[in-house]
Amino acid sequence: MRSPRLAALELRRFGRGRLPRAALVALLLLPLLYGALYLWSFWDPYGRLDKIPVALVNEDTGAKAKGQEVDAGRQIVRGLRDSDTFDWQETDARHAREGVENGTYYLSLTLPADLSSRIASNAGDKTGTGTLDVRTNDANNYIVGQISRTVFSEVRSAASTRATRSFLDRIFVSFSDLHDQTSKAAGGADKLKNGSDEAGSGAGKLVSGLADAQDGGDGLVRGLGTLDAGAADLASGAGKVADGTGELAGKVNKAAGRLGPFLRENQKYLGEAAGLVADGAGTVRAHLDDLVKAAPEAAREARTASATLDKVYAEQCGARRSASPAPGATPSGAPPSGATDPSPACPALAEAKKAAAQVATVSGDLDTLIGERGGVDGLDHDLATLTTQARALQKQAPHLADDLDTAVARINALDKGAQRVADGADRLRTGIGTARTGATTLDEGLGALHSGAGDLSAGLRRLSDGSGTLANGLHEGAGKIPDYGDDARAAHAGAMADPVRLASHDLHKAPNYGTGFAPYFIPLALWVGAMVAYMLIAPLNRRALATGTTAARATLASWLPVVALGFAQAGALMAVLHWGIGLDLERPVATIAFLFLVTACFAALVQWLNAQFGAAGRILVLALLMLQLTSAGGTYPVETSPAFFHALHPFLPMSYVVEALRRLVTGGGLGPVWEGCAVLGGFTLAALALTAWRARRAQVWTVERLHPELSL
Repeated sequence: MRSPRLAALELRRFGRGRLPRAALVALLLLPLLYGALYLWSFWDPYGRLDKIPVALVNEDTGAKAKGQEVDAGRQIVRGLRDSDTFDWQETDARHAREGVENGTYYLSLTLPADLSSRIASNAGDKTGTGTLDVRTNDANNYIVGQISRTVFSEVRSAASTRATRSFLDRIFVSFSDLHDQTSKAAGGADKLKNGSDEAGSGAGKLVSGLADAQDGGDGLVRGLGTLDAGAADLASGAGKVADGTGELAGKVNKAAGRLGPFLRENQKYLGEAAGLVADGAGTVRAHLDDLVKAAPEAAREARTASATLDKVYAEQCGARRSASPAPGATPSGAPPSGATDPSPACPALAEAKKAAAQVATVSGDLDTLIGERGGVDGLDHDLATLTTQARALQKQAPHLADDLDTAVARINALDKGAQRVADGADRLRTGIGTARTGATTLDEGLGALHSGAGDLSAGLRRLSDGSGTLANGLHEGAGKIPDYGDDARAAHAGAMADPVRLASHDLHKAPNYGTGFAPYFIPLALWVGAMVAYMLIAPLNRRALATGTTAARATLASWLPVVALGFAQAGALMAVLHWGIGLDLERPVATIAFLFLVTACFAALVQWLNAQFGAAGRILVLALLMLQLTSAGGTYPVETSPAFFHALHPFLPMSYVVEALRRLVTGGGLGPVWEGCAVLGGFTLAALALTAWRARRAQVWTVERLHPELSL
């Protein structure tokens, strides 16, 4: 009998009663428990995180920064409520703590009271870091704690980005302010350069002017030196003049004291006498020729007359003179001291006496005078002069006393003026000396000022050069400092607050958690299906063994029914996964074909283990399943597993099945698929060959077969 007929007979056996038919149905649906039910249970757990109750405690009191309100807690709460993560339930700190402890909440998030103030402090001189307090309890659920760490990391990053964006926005505002102020500073530097240029020009003129001033100061010092010497001479001369005028004033006052009363009493007679002299001089001039001739006689007569007048005067007016005056002598004109004029005519007599004495003197000297004066002409000239002077005296005689008083007053005034001049000259000399000292100091100061002005001019030139460099640098710097508008500032602040973004390019993205784990649970379900199938179907067909069928036919007779059931199991499983749960396959036909190969391989392996080891083979099938699940890398990468499982990975078929199904379900290169097909084909052929070898030996009955040590 051929193997397909033997396989059909084996399957027909399940239709002979209700219980076998129920067992067949259960056998067909059993992979759904491992495949569809498992996948369904956590098909999209991250899409349902909003069902997880989480306590949210906002204790933030807000803060102010640069005059603006900062309420980071409220912003974070609003952002969390707008998100799809967790069922946020606001409560207080005590209820949150108790809820996490007793399982009411899976975890809690607390925003501390100083959150905003710490964030706001970054806008001033201090720095601070806000803290988000997360409380978890792995006794409630370990996975939720792991998920929360990822979620809260994103929350922290978002909060930090918002805080950083606000801080950077203020920085960019400062950039704009800095740009404006730098531009103003550059304009000021331009004005400074222009002003320093003008100041430099003025300083140059100042240097030139101070040079002239210094020359003038030198001349002033020299002039004041000369003036000081002249002032000394002036003071000396003025002193002498003052001394002379003082002495003169003394003598004049003394003489005026004696002569004044006399003039006041006799000024009438003096005028008359002067008139007589003038008349006499005129008469003499008229008779000059006769006078020359009669001069000797006249002289004798004049002397006689003078003597007679002296005698008469002595007899009439006072004590007699002891001797006649010598020729040419001038009588005193006044009575002796202590004498009293006995007659009112004495003054006139005295004047006449005086005039007679003068006439005698003149007559006595007339010859000599005529000879000395060049004869008659010279004498005539002198007489004319005498006449003029006598007439003048006659004219002035009535007010001689007043003129004397006026002259004395003027002399006294001259004396006082001379004294003031002398005092002024002393003060002038002192002042000029002081001025000379000051001029010397001024000259020295002008020299220092000239030197300083030179330094100032050089410094202003350097200032002009430096201010020009400063202005150019400030203009260049202002051009380099960014000046952001509102939109540009917001864009730059956002970019710098979150400078690195994750540009995720998933070449073949699994749409949900279940799709990603389907390549792991599908081969698990098919292995379990094959394992249970060989619990109902013998690994080696007894009828084939009993009829002497070849070992290969006997092997196929037990393998083909399980393969057929596996195809049905795979079809049912994939139908439920696709239409019932929503698994979308990138390559559906290739996936189904590959699953048929997987089913055939798993059936061959389970068949061999059961055929080779009997009842113990069922335990080995289960153990092999566990080894494959732990080393296939279906959940975490196999590189993260311990070395033992890492070493087993390349030697077990499920490793290749998982890798190939990932490419078939979500897409990607088909290299792992072809590799998996080759490996699975090799495992299938090897398992069938080993089972055939076991079937050949099983055709011989032994005591062990009649009385097995273990039976299930």
